[in-house]
Amino acid sequence: MSGSTTTTDWNPGAYARFRDLRLRPAIDLMLAVRSVGGGDVIDLGCGAGAMGPVLRQRYLGHRIVGVDESPAMLAKSAESGAYDALEERDIADWSVERAGLIYSNAVLHWLKDHEVLFPRLAGMLAPGGTLAVQMPHQNNAPSHRVWLSLAEELFPGRIDVDAAPGVMKPARYHHLLSGLGALSLWETDYYQMLSADQGGHPVRRFTESTFARPILAALEPDEQAELIRRYEEVMEKAYPRGSDGAVLFPFRRVFFTLTV
Repeated sequence: MSGSTTTTDWNPGAYARFRDLRLRPAIDLMLAVRSVGGGDVIDLGCGAGAMGPVLRQRYLGHRIVGVDESPAMLAKSAESGAYDALEERDIADWSVERAGLIYSNAVLHWLKDHEVLFPRLAGMLAPGGTLAVQMPHQNNAPSHRVWLSLAEELFPGRIDVDAAPGVMKPARYHHLLSGLGALSLWETDYYQMLSADQGGHPVRRFTESTFARPILAALEPDEQAELIRRYEEVMEKAYPRGSDGAVLFPFRRVFFTLTV
């Protein structure tokens, strides 16, 4: 995962709390790859390495390389034993000579300037190679929008809104990438059942370890508590809990594969 948006490292335990829900779109992205060129398979933003064993099994004969900026996440990746190499690098300036597959799941929305980033990544592919990307496209939903709106209401000017993760509209990615190779672009809404959580509203627990990280990191502990309290009040109405405390949580993600 990219750690550039905060001064603190990622928390593998918090991120892994919803491991199975996060793994499903990761596998869907991998299964959509139809071509791999002659070169390494790069798990770009490998995080805790959940996809390492899956990529290892699917791409026998290729070196599997994990790239991430978070030392804590890379330490977890190393435990899997699935990677031939792990690189602690900032994705914004990472490069490779020729890759067979650059696979990036739920990472690149943390980086800016996609108009420059994605063509640059595509230029690193060997002939027949594929750039495969999945990013959350949830910023306009209450689960994400309310973090920013409440933070600005309660603590004006304290949050760098421009630093929040985000993606462009799918049509812009089509315009940007369709001339570079064979492009497949789609969105999927995942209707996720979040179990009851004694620690708070399930949607808050889901989002606080990812989208809300840079927002919460900019606040003092008492300010974090106030923001969380107000956020949960809104979530109770936007995503009401069932009688068992669980919540049905729609989550949209945008995908593309680009083969050169």
